[in-house]
Amino acid sequence: MPRSFIFAIASAALLSGSGAALAQTSPTAAAAAKTGQPFNIGFVLYTRGKVPGTLDARWNYGNAYSGHGTASGGPASGAFAGRYHVRYFLETGEFSDEYDLDIEKHGGGGFYDVTWIANGKVGAKGVGMEIPNQGGLAVGWRRVAD
Repeated sequence: MPRSFIFAIASAALLSGSGAALAQTSPTAAAAAKTGQPFNIGFVLYTRGKVPGTLDARWNYGNAYSGHGTASGGPASGAFAGRYHVRYFLETGEFSDEYDLDIEKHGGGGFYDVTWIANGKVGAKGVGMEIPNQGGLAVGWRRVAD
């Protein structure tokens, strides 16, 4: 499942010669490590929920925070594209965040633009890709300031 997807990405990076670059510490990485602040990079894997129009989420932010979530109110057709309301929780089960979630298909090839909105303001943007044969949508994202 997700492990095979992550293994495929890691293998591709190593085979493309970028593995050495990933192992090096950049000035930005060193600065983030010193301040204890997580990188402004997140990842979420959405899978279709048991109830039509829902998505289950497994998320990580900067390898500092992680948890699960549930999105509801999406299309009953089983498509990922749509507008949802999503609630995220930490690994402990404690509530973390709540957003309106817009997932828009971006051309062909199973790619998506993803936007998280809170109180009418965009809080995060991301790009996603459907995972064939796994029934999931993998999304990389970052927080943004309007």
